[in-house]
Amino acid sequence: MKEWIEAMRLRTLPVSVAGVIAGTACAIHHHGFATLPFLICLLFAVLAQITSNFANEYYDFKNGLDRKGREGFRRGVTEGDIKPQSMKKATYLTLLAAICVGSTLVIWGGWWLLFVGLAVAIFALAYSTGPFPLSHNGLGEIAVIVFFGFVPVIFTQYVQTRYLYLDSVTVFTAAAIGLMAANVLIVNNYRDVSDDRNVGKKTSVVILGEKIMSGAYYTAGILAAIFLAMASSPLPFWVSAGWLTYFTFHTVLWGQLKTRSGAALNEVLKSTSLLLLCVSIYLLIIFATLKPDPAGEFFTFS
Repeated sequence: MKEWIEAMRLRTLPVSVAGVIAGTACAIHHHGFATLPFLICLLFAVLAQITSNFANEYYDFKNGLDRKGREGFRRGVTEGDIKPQSMKKATYLTLLAAICVGSTLVIWGGWWLLFVGLAVAIFALAYSTGPFPLSHNGLGEIAVIVFFGFVPVIFTQYVQTRYLYLDSVTVFTAAAIGLMAANVLIVNNYRDVSDDRNVGKKTSVVILGEKIMSGAYYTAGILAAIFLAMASSPLPFWVSAGWLTYFTFHTVLWGQLKTRSGAALNEVLKSTSLLLLCVSIYLLIIFATLKPDPAGEFFTFS
């Protein structure tokens, strides 16, 4: 059981939870909250991420991209604790569970929402396998911004409000959450850069180098803080203290990213993930407490 829990990569699961919480905050901003769709979105998001984590472990092992004693979190398949076929079965069973759970959202979002769910399912696998694995070709961070930022924020809000709001609050919140989620992946790739370089795995850090990607990490945090400030512009000015606090912690983590290497970066990864979760909870609290009127919508679909 310990090996399977490690394979789920609990330290990174706040990334999928944060997108749903932030989307719920946006739903509350638009005077909509529905408990059951929220819980279903949460379960679907977690199952989809676990699917992606399982697939990453299985297909990286299958393709010879993992080795024993790697710098990152222990991988049960590579270390011989979990049979490869067991991990493959777990990957597709978890994916099936995610599809079954996510399909129920058509009750609130309509049948067209199945296409969104299909895209999420494809991403969960395409991140590590297929003709053009995203994580092996320097596209992991972009995919994370889309599928851990824009998709969960916009569509979690949609199934709760029954309206597809694409206003400044929603778009800027989604962008901020996506950038912070991408930072979790940057730390992950930064930690594994030596292992990845040795096996020919072309992550963004391998392609662009540690210096550029450490700068990308810091820049993403700056942009995230700006987007959060813009998303909360209808709220009182004191709310910005939350984004300044986030940026302060982000700067500290950036300093640790530059001065640590290998397994020592696991704590930076964990802290970056938890910081994202804290920001999403802060969003939920301020929107639930202050309840501003929706403003600045670009357009709305019923």
